[in-house]
Amino acid sequence: MPMCIDSHTRRGEDTGIAFIDATSRVVCHNRRIPSHPVFRKVARRGKTSMGWFDGFKLHLVVNERGELLAFRITPGNVDDRAPMPELTQGLTGQLVRDRGYISQQLFKVLWARGLQLITKIRKNMPNELMPLADKLLLRKRAIIETINDQINNIQQVEHTRHRSLVNAMVNILAALVAYTHQPCKPSLHLSKNALNIWTGYD
Repeated sequence: MPMCIDSHTRRGEDTGIAFIDATSRVVCHNRRIPSHPVFRKVARRGKTSMGWFDGFKLHLVVNERGELLAFRITPGNVDDRAPMPELTQGLTGQLVRDRGYISQQLFKVLWARGLQLITKIRKNMPNELMPLADKLLLRKRAIIETINDQINNIQQVEHTRHRSLVNAMVNILAALVAYTHQPCKPSLHLSKNALNIWTGYD
């Protein structure tokens, strides 16, 4: 409970630019799935660009300063787009994502709330003109991948030695809280004037 409270107090500022991504949290090696009963009722098999896994997904939303805005933990088979409406509550401006989040219906829902989704198009989609600022933002999407890498390696959030569900969830929460207290976070280092240009504010 104290870590949950602390995680809410450490929430970053909504600056008008945000990045979203989901990463897998593997609970056991694929060969050990049938003989690994600890997470059998809650963990699910999912697929990422690295292949199939058994476990959960950690969904993160951060701003351009590397500050944590929101997070959710879902079973591994949950679509990356499913928790987006809840994750982005209260956010406005621009949200940068990868191709896995493409959805016309989701775009309309979030656009009505003042949040613009920016993503690269798939090969089978018609090409459309995109503002230069949006193209530059897409090139900066690696910031959230860097954050995921730091949580994995510095906080060592992923391992297969958990013996209870509570232990696993506490471990992930502790890693996120530890990241929010990290003095030097990945950042785009945008000045106030540059931020106003990117977001279109006066």
